[in-house]
Amino acid sequence: MTGGSAAGLDEGAIRALVPRVLATLVRRGEDFAAAEDALQEALVEALRVWPDAPPRDPRAWLVAVASRRLVDARRSETARRRREETIHARPGPGETEEGDDTLFLLFCCCHPDLSPASQVALTLRAVGGLTTKEIADAFFVPEATMAQRISRAKRALAGRRFDQPGDLAVVMRVLYLVYAAGHGGRVDLAAEAIRLARQLTLATDEPEARGLLALMLLNHARLPARLDAAGRIVTLDEQDRSLWDTRETAEGVRVLQSALAAERRGRYQIEAAIAALHNDAATAEETDWPQILAWYDDLLALTDDPIHLDPAAVLARAVAVGHVLGPRDGLRETDRLRDVLGDRHRWSAVRGYLFELDGDHAAAATAYADAASRATNVAERDHLIRRAARARAASAVRSSRDA
Repeated sequence: MTGGSAAGLDEGAIRALVPRVLATLVRRGEDFAAAEDALQEALVEALRVWPDAPPRDPRAWLVAVASRRLVDARRSETARRRREETIHARPGPGETEEGDDTLFLLFCCCHPDLSPASQVALTLRAVGGLTTKEIADAFFVPEATMAQRISRAKRALAGRRFDQPGDLAVVMRVLYLVYAAGHGGRVDLAAEAIRLARQLTLATDEPEARGLLALMLLNHARLPARLDAAGRIVTLDEQDRSLWDTRETAEGVRVLQSALAAERRGRYQIEAAIAALHNDAATAEETDWPQILAWYDDLLALTDDPIHLDPAAVLARAVAVGHVLGPRDGLRETDRLRDVLGDRHRWSAVRGYLFELDGDHAAAATAYADAASRATNVAERDHLIRRAARARAASAVRSSRDA
């Protein structure tokens, strides 16, 4: 960025600079926590200086100022001179380094020594550029709790060198967890995950990265219809599909087709293919359930232990079986899962749906009520209570007709 006014540098542009500058400092061997602290000081200085004296290259300015803060912190004239000589001797980052910055920093934040919760928090803080308060609000925890979580994560990375190839699968899992965290709070975590996934696809040719981005886009396209005017959950079969974002769906399909062309199918690509079939149906009745069932079979074939490793997919397959072979076949599928998943609220919820599909509203009401009693999410519990009440009402109407 050259020649522009720093006063016109918007929040999005600054947020995009942060991970690139932080990655540059960490690449040069700086401690992760110290580098982030120095960068924060540089950003404060930028707010003071840039309105009157905008730099020609904001990124280089931030790197230079943060580097000086790191030098000052060493409190050693010898160390200060050595560090300054190193900084001046190094060439500026080229296009390859800039393009790889986000991926590099994602790998740092997804270090295997960190817990999944810490990986997610540190990714949002360092790569996403969110404030600690924004992350805390998104996860509905006190800001002090999130600050401690991030501090512990940075301490765990202290003194480590980031010169070994990272695990791309871990990075994708973390981004998926960020997306799955939902759309609550002041920050749309789903949109933030999509933004980071876009950057990941620019840094790697791995088709699963594109599959992950496609999955996020296709699911996010249905976001406008997921809640009614009162903020209550609306299930896929009852959503107003005219509210779905057709442009986001089209982009998701294009990204998915690009991933599938590599012929190295993985979990995210298959789940995206299932999502695409749902998005393609103009009405719930037009859903291509046979194809969806085939994709679920492919998904479960990826592991020898799908029930324990991916229970949500196993339950979703039972629903697909119910639509393709009949509700009672779907219920028989859930019967086989009783010993492993019978204590989960979603197992009972799936059975409620299949009973309803079969016309057994009394059994559906019982299953939905059991699911509601086990649900921990308030919105989901309220939704299941409403489904149970609706099923009981339908059962009462049927009983009165039969009397």
